[in-house]
Order: sequence, then C-alpha cells, then structure tokens
Amino acid sequence: MNTDWLRKYDSFLPWLTRRQRLIVLYAVVLGAVILLYTLLYNYGMRTLEGHDHSLFRSFQTVIETMTTTGYGADSPWSSPVMNVYVVFMQVTGIGIGLATLRILIIPLFERAPMDLSDRLTAKDDHVVIAEYRRDTGVLLDELKRLSVDYVLIESDPEEAKRLSDDGYQVIHGNPERGEELDRAMVEDASMLVTDAGDDNASVALTARRHNPDLDIVALTDDPDREAALREVGVDRVISPHALIGRRLGQKASAWTGAPHLDDAAVGDLRIREMLVRRDSQMAGVRLADTAVADHPDLTLVAAWLDGDLRLPPDPDEYVTPNSVLLVAGPRDAIDDVQKQASGLRPPRRHSNVVVAGMGAGGRAATDALADEVDVTTIDAEEKPNVDVVGDVKDAETFETADVEEASGLIVTVGDDASALLAVAVVRTLTDDIDILVRVNDTEKTPSAFDAGGDYVLSVQRVSARLLAREIRGEDVLTPVSQLRLVRVPAADFAGRTLGDLRDRGEEGYAFVGVQRDETVLTHPTTEIADGDRLVVAGTDETVREFERELA
Repeated sequence: MNTDWLRKYDSFLPWLTRRQRLIVLYAVVLGAVILLYTLLYNYGMRTLEGHDHSLFRSFQTVIETMTTTGYGADSPWSSPVMNVYVVFMQVTGIGIGLATLRILIIPLFERAPMDLSDRLTAKDDHVVIAEYRRDTGVLLDELKRLSVDYVLIESDPEEAKRLSDDGYQVIHGNPERGEELDRAMVEDASMLVTDAGDDNASVALTARRHNPDLDIVALTDDPDREAALREVGVDRVISPHALIGRRLGQKASAWTGAPHLDDAAVGDLRIREMLVRRDSQMAGVRLADTAVADHPDLTLVAAWLDGDLRLPPDPDEYVTPNSVLLVAGPRDAIDDVQKQASGLRPPRRHSNVVVAGMGAGGRAATDALADEVDVTTIDAEEKPNVDVVGDVKDAETFETADVEEASGLIVTVGDDASALLAVAVVRTLTDDIDILVRVNDTEKTPSAFDAGGDYVLSVQRVSARLLAREIRGEDVLTPVSQLRLVRVPAADFAGRTLGDLRDRGEEGYAFVGVQRDETVLTHPTTEIADGDRLVVAGTDETVREFERELA
C-alpha cells in the first residue's frame, strides 16, 4: 500500500487530526467554489443580461441557488448561457449539500465514526501499541503524562470508539493486518508494543516487514515464551506478573533489615525504611507536610510510592498506605518520628515467608527472596517447588503452611477475589505478619488494604508504568538494596549550608548530613567548612557519578 500521499496529507497542519484537516480543507474548497461562482455570475449578469449587479447581490443569488431556497428578482434569465449556468449551480449545490451531510453532519449523529484514524494527529517517531489487554486508560494516561506520542490499535470496536471519544489516539482494527499498521503510521514509528497474547509473534513479524528498523517490545503473561518471541524479532519481552512478583520478593528481602545500610552508617546516622500502614497519620498527606519533612534533623532520602522508587521524592506527592519512606538521620530522631505517627513502623526482619500462588509471579517472588529466608509455598495444584497444595480461600491451607509462625506473606494468586479473601483469612489467623499482595485491577487496591494488606501492587498500574518507562528507556526496577551511604570531602561546598545543598533537588542522590570530627550534623542551617565531609545517600550508580564529579 502506497502511503506517500497520506504522509503528505498528514504534514498539512500536523497539530490537527485527520478529520479536522478534512473539515478545514472542505471549508476552504467550498469557499473557493462560492467565490468563483459569485464572480462568474456577476460577470454574466453584466455582460449577458445587462444588469449591473454588486458582488454582494451576486453572492446572495449564488447562495440562494446552491441551497435551493429561491432566486429573488433575478429570474427568469433571458440568455441561454445564464440559464445553463444557473442550472449548473443548482446541480452542484445539491452535490455540495450531500457532501456536507456526509462529511460534517452525519458523523456527528452516527453511533460510530466511519474511520477513527481520521481523528489521529500527525505522527512521527511515535509508538504503535498493538492491543493492550490490561487497563488501557491507565497506560494511555501514563503515556500522556510522560509526553509519549502513540497510536493504539484496538480490536474491540466499542472499546476503540469509547477511547477515541475520550480523546485518546486510537483506531479500530486487527494489528496482524498490514493495512491496520499502515493506518497507525507504523513506517514512521520508532517502536511497536504488542500485547496481543498468542498473536504477539504474528504482529511482530507483520510489523517488521513494514518497518525493519522498528524496536519491538512484547508483553506476555508467560515468561517461558521469551525465547520464541525473540526468535521472531522481538527486541524486549516484558512479563508483568513475573516482574511484579520479583518486586514483591525484593521488597520482602529489603525488609530483612537492609544490612548494607547499617554497614554504611556513619556514627549514629542511619537510613531506615519506615512502612506507612493504612492507619498511619501520614497516609494521604503530602510528603512536604509529614513529620519527617518537618523534623530538622531528618532527611527523606527516598520513597516507594505505588511501587516506584522516587529518589529524591517530589515534596508535592502524597503518601499512600502503600508507601515506604527511607529516612536518614540520628537514630533517636527516627525513633521519635515513629512514636509520633501511629501506624508507621520499620518493616521487620523476615526469616520465614509464605508465598501463596506459584504461577509466574510466585516463582519470581520466591527467586527474589534472600537466601537466608525460609520459604513455604502454596498452590492449588501439585507442581514442583510447591510445599502445600490447597485452596488459599481456606484457613486450613494456611494453617498447614504454618502461617502463624511466618513473619511475611506474599499473595500472587490468579484472581482478585481469591487474593482479597486469602488476605482476610490470614488476618483472622494472625495480625503479626506483613502481607504483600498483587491485585490485577487497580480499583481493587483500596480493597486489598481494607482486607489487611500492608503492601499492594496492581498489575494494571505497575504494568503501565513499567511499559511507559521501558518506552522511554528508563530503569524501571531499581531495588532499595542498591541504596548506600558514602562520605566525600566537602571542600567544594565550603561556605554553603546543608539546607542549600538539599534545595538543589539533584536527581538520584540526597545530602544527608555533614561529618565534623566524630559528629554528624544534620540540621539544614549547618554551614559547611573545608575540613568537613559530606554524607551522601543514593544508588550505587548515582553515588559513583557524584564521586566522579568531585574528582
């Protein structure tokens, strides 16, 4: 299919959709026709009929003729040429009226537009999304927030119509067909994302024929298909269930006490993870308004918000019951804040974790747990590495797994109803346990907290964020275990205060304190001297970059 004319058409007023460009073009052509008719009619009346008309009188007559509303005092006409000309205007007026109905009027009242691609703005270097089987609105909102240009191909006509009506860049079609990919301008795209289930391979092969340079990302619920998808040309394979399971396992492992942070502590200065539970006074509060931000000796180094590590966090973001705050400061000051805020506590050291659901997510969670953690696994079916076979909705299953003796529970079962009931069942057996749970539907996240979950990740929301950051080439799974404290010479910052450095808002690391002799000063008014050393917290990568900048 030759699409050169389509690309030229899209280059005209590229900020408008194809339909808007069609309306503009139609209005311009109609105006030009009316102007031409007016000039010809005015000339004919003067030269053939002997009437010296004004242009406005001629314009009125042309409009009356084309709309068949009447002819005024000009009729009848004596010359054959003028009669033929008027008949011509009448006929073309009827044609223009029908075209107006077809192009402008009928689409406004039809149940669905003739072609949703008419609503697309011009695209170049964009992302084509060939189906998305999760919460599409969550993904498209995330792409919009990150200013990522895209076209979604949706196979369900009703869903495509609904999304298009809501202002999203969506067309209806089968992404396995080259025609649909052409409508999505895949030749001008930089990336294709396919979440078409068993059709992923077919979509990837078709897209590669249309654009050999395309970067192809595939989403699959089965990590075992990665090798086959790479064989057909997929560049990257994402398994959301496995990634979220790994995130839950990493989170549980990070709660074993984070010994790497203790080893890097300077004097009494510590970094401590504090879990914000659902009954905490900090839940629903802006980070800038929390007790941590108000304490002069504490620094909010980072925060896990909705499953994402923010380093440093935005003070205007809100603390959710899902949050884990990484706070740096003197041990006594951290203890003081924890006592002030009910429901805020450091996660315990896990030595015994129960994993419920041994699908892709459960296996990934188990693999991510630290070696020193004893793991008991539960699944409805007997399979390798399953310790207890049973229904997670039954208390007997968890009693067999000795959940009352466990310090942590990871729930990665297939449906949300079972996950919520499993959390509630465990809460009836013991309240002295940290529960980390995966839900599929973002709207079920509050329900998971209400059921008794301490840390909840939604497949829909996390998948959207994982994919959006994958599109932008960003690291999407930075574990807390990479955080560390370092001390660096402070001579380059002499004369400035610690508060000045914190206000810089550097991405990736935070200024925690100033070491002076054997004392670590954390108050923001502390003025830095030549012989001081700065205490900086960040990931391995960002801390190394900071050290290189000072070298």
